[in-house]
Amino acid sequence: ANINLAMVSYYFGSKEKLLEAIFSYRGEAIKLKLERIVDQKGMSSLEKVYMLVDHYIDKILTRQCFHKILSREQVLNNTGPIAGLILEMKMRNQEIISRLIKEGQDSGEFKPGIDISMMMATMVGTATNLITSKQYYKELNGLQHLTEEELQDHIREKLSKHLKHLFKILLTNEA
Repeated sequence: ANINLAMVSYYFGSKEKLLEAIFSYRGEAIKLKLERIVDQKGMSSLEKVYMLVDHYIDKILTRQCFHKILSREQVLNNTGPIAGLILEMKMRNQEIISRLIKEGQDSGEFKPGIDISMMMATMVGTATNLITSKQYYKELNGLQHLTEEELQDHIREKLSKHLKHLFKILLTNEA
């Protein structure tokens, strides 16, 4: 990152403490955004889910380096402060999204029995996998002619449409 390691030590104490600060900061920002989406007035619960999908896609697309680190930490490290921060972030996010699903169920918009953990794993996993392996997606779909920006726009559009369709089927009685 072309930064002075002494400055990292001065401000954060260590590289690990810097990583903890990044996870804490990102976790709080995500929580606030999710709460704003869930608390929107004048929108159906499904519209809020659609906003949620677009938010996650945009977040993963615009912060690819962070999400690669997040993925790596989840695979390589399941103990310690970073693992604790990741678990805390996931629990908070799931709790907020559970409120949204319950709101939709209470209004009759969503059917009962939604597995929110699997829903979140589907959304985050699908988006993360597609974005981190986008070069394979590009080759498999004959999109070599697209610039990086065009590919990002293509993925954003396709992924959004796919996940929204999937969640409409999962959450409602419509197909």
